[in-house]
Amino acid sequence: MRVLVVTAVAAEAEAVSGGLGAGATERALPGGYALSAHDRPSADVLAAGVGPAAAAAGTATALASASLSPAPYDLVVSAGIGGGFQPLAPLGSLVVADAIVAADLGAETPGGFLPVDELGFGRTVHHPPPELAARIAHLLDAVHAPVLTVSTVTGSVSRTGELTARHPRAAAEAMEGFGVAEAAAAYGLPVIEIRAVSNAVGPRDRSAWRIGPALDALRYAFQQLSPVFEESP
Repeated sequence: MRVLVVTAVAAEAEAVSGGLGAGATERALPGGYALSAHDRPSADVLAAGVGPAAAAAGTATALASASLSPAPYDLVVSAGIGGGFQPLAPLGSLVVADAIVAADLGAETPGGFLPVDELGFGRTVHHPPPELAARIAHLLDAVHAPVLTVSTVTGSVSRTGELTARHPRAAAEAMEGFGVAEAAAAYGLPVIEIRAVSNAVGPRDRSAWRIGPALDALRYAFQQLSPVFEESP
């Protein structure tokens, strides 16, 4: 299969590419984007920017370019580091989404938060292909649970409580998954989200972040996934 892996920043893209193996070539896309293209497995890695809007725009650009080629993509993967809800997803662990949720897309009301789908506009959840997501989670010994997409990273006890009350099964939060999933859905493609936990969701404490080990976990994940990506779609 041919896979597009979308990260937010270069450090994440480098970890993913490192896991996929040496020999990638750089390819320019419209809009100033650059892909790291791997032949074995057939996987392109794109750092699209931070947040759901940047992720959607970068993913759509790559998918539009590939749709004109003889070998379009078969799968889109949103990957990177993220915050883990404790104790479900400890630091250094991996999370594979069984649902990709836009957790703050909606409206505040006197009665609390209403997601945009309950307001009658659009959607707030994408579901990865269940069998493939479960298989990847098993292969990586990862937590298999919802991953929340937020536009503002959680930094307080009250916000953590609010999110866990609305999404009690959530294992991680990040800022790009839903944007990647929206672009993939527009092209009729399945999407997977993989997060390596670098910090606990809660009060912001940079001294407790473990970005290096999380990037190592991300690299390991894509080392393990290479044989899956080499299978026929």
